Amino acid sequence: MIKRTILSFILIASVQLSKAQTFIQAYQDRANQVSQTNINTYLQEFEALGVKRTGTTQNTNAFNWIKNKYTSFGYSTSDFFEHSWTASGLSSKNFIVTKTGTLYPNKFVIVCGHFDSINGPGTNDNGSGTSIILELARILKDVPTEYSIKFIHFSGEEQGLLGSSRYVSQIVNGTSPKMDIKVVVNLDQVGGLATKANTKLYHDKDQSSPSSNNAAAAIAVQELANCTLLYSPLAVDFDPAESTDYVPFQQNGEIITGYWEYEGGYNNPYVHTANDLLVNMDPVYVFNIGKAAVGALQHFAVASKTSLDADDTVTKTSGFVEFYPNPASRVLNLKIDNNIKTFKVEITDLSGKHILNSENQLRIDITSLKPGVYLARVISADQQSTRKIIVQ
Repeated sequence: MIKRTILSFILIASVQLSKAQTFIQAYQDRANQVSQTNINTYLQEFEALGVKRTGTTQNTNAFNWIKNKYTSFGYSTSDFFEHSWTASGLSSKNFIVTKTGTLYPNKFVIVCGHFDSINGPGTNDNGSGTSIILELARILKDVPTEYSIKFIHFSGEEQGLLGSSRYVSQIVNGTSPKMDIKVVVNLDQVGGLATKANTKLYHDKDQSSPSSNNAAAAIAVQELANCTLLYSPLAVDFDPAESTDYVPFQQNGEIITGYWEYEGGYNNPYVHTANDLLVNMDPVYVFNIGKAAVGALQHFAVASKTSLDADDTVTKTSGFVEFYPNPASRVLNLKIDNNIKTFKVEITDLSGKHILNSENQLRIDITSLKPGVYLARVISADQQSTRKIIVQ
């Protein structure tokens, strides 16, 4: 990531989940497919490729490494586009993989991040974002989505957003009509610090000119944050969108947002140095952001809700189960089908840790629960269903 110059950030005291967004078990099932082993392997291999300064052999080697990953996931060359560009005396390539949508094949959700680095291997900036994009592509390869997805790996970010700028000017605007983009989600410097707990994530909010896209972008960043709360164990905060590969899209009038590490952030001492190494970052944090990103990409691209889990076979609007009030503070009431006499309720946090169990109780004491978002699973003899609950 290019060094950010604006040091102010937005503090949101509480994040309210949009009424339009509810927990989808199938999305969680896929988020749970993020592999810590894969994340670690990607980061180790990325680091071993050395300093990936734009225009160097190491940069080309990183490009080919990324391309080979997609081939190993089962993508074909017909899905690939190698965008060659020249700018500021440098020549390089962006790598783009397109997954075609079922209903809106010509409208795109873009998830992107850069793979070039300076002064070091850039394992955090931006091997971390690169690794998450690879997991997204692996997990969602055969999942139907209504909107098309473009997985984009940019070069030239560290020299002034060169690759992304040329992509917007030459490819996005190079057709008539120009490319129809639903939203751009960027991942840059999301590795955290090895010495920190790394439990919170910045979500980038567009506050820049032109302002015509800011209202729509505000909705997108809120939805991005909602997905983090729904599908990962991370807490949420917001910061201004700036100085990374979504900026050329933003300036082109597109809706943009993205992720950025919270703990290291502006003061990460390793970024842009020879010490931007795996040993100085937190791979578990990358794993957790990966879960959030899988949830968010499914939300924006409208992925199939057919679940690998039995929960999704239950008709969620059948009146089988309902919790109220929601949000709740001291007591959570349960409304359940009158024909069901025997059931149990399991309440977990968003990481899957069991917090509370009850059997055959229509009033559940939740005074022991800390404020936050939880999942309540109701299980009967022949049905089960999961609901999101908010404790105030």
